[in-house]
Amino acid sequence: MIKKNNKNPKRSLFYYYGVALLIIFALNFLVLPMFTTPETESVPYNEFVDMIANGEVSQVEIQNEKNQIVFLTKEDGKETPKKPSLFDKPQKVYVTSSVGDPDLVQRLLDSKVKFSAIWPEPPSLLWTTIVPIAAMLLLGWLLTRSMQKKMAGNVMSFGKSNAKVYVEAQTGKTFADVAGQDEAKEALTEIVDFLHNPDKYASIGAKLPKGALLVGPPGTGKTLLAKAVAGEAHVPFFSISGSEFVEMFVGMGAAKVRDLFKQANEKAPCIVFIDEIDTIGKKRETGGMGGNDEREQTLNQLLAEMDGFDGRKGVVILAATNRPESLDPALLRPGRFDRRIPVELPDLKGREAILKVHAKAVIMQQPIDFNAIACATAGASGAELENIINEAALRAVRLGRSALNQSDLEESVETVIAGAQRKNAVISQKEKEIVAYHEIGHALVAAKQSDSAPVHKITIIPRTSGALGYTMQVEEGEHMLMSRDEAFNKIATFTGGRAAEELIFGSVTTGAANDIEQATKLARAMVTRYGMSREFDMVALETVQNAYLGGDASLTCSAETAAQIDREVVSLVKEAHTKAVSILKENLDLLHKLSHHLLEQETITGEQFMAILREG
Repeated sequence: MIKKNNKNPKRSLFYYYGVALLIIFALNFLVLPMFTTPETESVPYNEFVDMIANGEVSQVEIQNEKNQIVFLTKEDGKETPKKPSLFDKPQKVYVTSSVGDPDLVQRLLDSKVKFSAIWPEPPSLLWTTIVPIAAMLLLGWLLTRSMQKKMAGNVMSFGKSNAKVYVEAQTGKTFADVAGQDEAKEALTEIVDFLHNPDKYASIGAKLPKGALLVGPPGTGKTLLAKAVAGEAHVPFFSISGSEFVEMFVGMGAAKVRDLFKQANEKAPCIVFIDEIDTIGKKRETGGMGGNDEREQTLNQLLAEMDGFDGRKGVVILAATNRPESLDPALLRPGRFDRRIPVELPDLKGREAILKVHAKAVIMQQPIDFNAIACATAGASGAELENIINEAALRAVRLGRSALNQSDLEESVETVIAGAQRKNAVISQKEKEIVAYHEIGHALVAAKQSDSAPVHKITIIPRTSGALGYTMQVEEGEHMLMSRDEAFNKIATFTGGRAAEELIFGSVTTGAANDIEQATKLARAMVTRYGMSREFDMVALETVQNAYLGGDASLTCSAETAAQIDREVVSLVKEAHTKAVSILKENLDLLHKLSHHLLEQETITGEQFMAILREG
């Protein structure tokens, strides 16, 4: 049987007051006398009189109440200080009995002996005991009062939600501000229509979905969509983050949920938006530890509130998350979050529309080819596209222009992808030559393969991301699928830089590190996820977790199979590398010609590259 390790109970404030009092009394009656009591020596009165006559006495204090005389002597012809301080006690004092000598004062005056207080008077009880105790009590009272105020403040705010309330259409957003998410807008339009015309749905017996869950990668506009719904519906909009429900004290999060739904019912019809709901909506797993913590109580209260409120009042719950797989199944069942609305990364048309929406806020020099920018930003989210527009505007200001142009947008794309140019980077001519051959190796292998994206730009200007150069390929259209040949050719393109180094310089450098990583990642995905392996065929060998947050994958196979996977991946990359070397050997003259041209120009466009390639 395991015994509980009981911690010492918390002591009251009076306990600490008592300890402090004991310390004060110990200081006053034990420690202080050690510093204030000098060594004393009794002297007969007649000897005292002789010492006065001989001029040996320097100071005298007559203590009539004690019937004694205290005096100091001269040492080495120097007098002792007039009045010793509390901690500057005399080394030695002499004491003699007072016998009522009427001539004593005159003798002292004749011998010019000083009358003074020799024995240090002990500090007053007021300053040594009463004042410290009073100060201690006052400090304790102030601290207690401060704590009571804070606790009172917590009690008064206990259970109050921190939701921001936007009355009517104060969000300032409508569906016109949302681009590239047509499917999501269509799914939410029905909610807006219900809030406008509830009788139309009630007459047929249809019920409004109680909740809609917006899922997708970061930056795709989930929060913007929720605000747009409120703006279109012209109803109050409650916005709160899931992390704001998580409190240190158990029960406060659940109380905040109750308060939030109470306010929503009072202002119905309205929209309640909970951002990052996975903070409080994670699956309830005990993991063998047991317990019912604050996060779980908050989730339980949210589930109860969503079951309890009347959907006919027009209270709609919208929530957003990047991790739908981590949510509790009870939260996702019908009757709670009835509708799941994907908010995915925009396609080519969507990216172009998003760029145009954000371009309205800046001054542009026409003409602007938004389609070219959209093609160059495959996989970019709405937030990243907004950042590209902003970077272009900042570049125009730096260059002293009042409007941004196409070159600003193209440079901002490269800045977001590879970082800004390192203008002061010092690279030797030998290294520049290696980088030039490396990048032309990528471009030449890509151009000589049929299923490969066209080369858009090649540069050997260093970037702040650490890249000494890069080759940009841009797809001519939007491709949702990738064949095995396309994937294999892509790996061959990744290995083209290293292959060029091997052919021309007979050695390899560290510049291919990122290429190796990308090639290996794609080859492994071909084997384990895409079923493009001859040995494993259509067998899933790994699962993807957090698809919207990087897509980490974990193997779901035995150690023996994992070893076979490694061998298959190595074989794929080697085969692609061999293909790249073969292509470059067949086009060695072009490799030299293009690399020398790149060394001279530092940057060449896809059109220039293809023109030299066609000339041979």
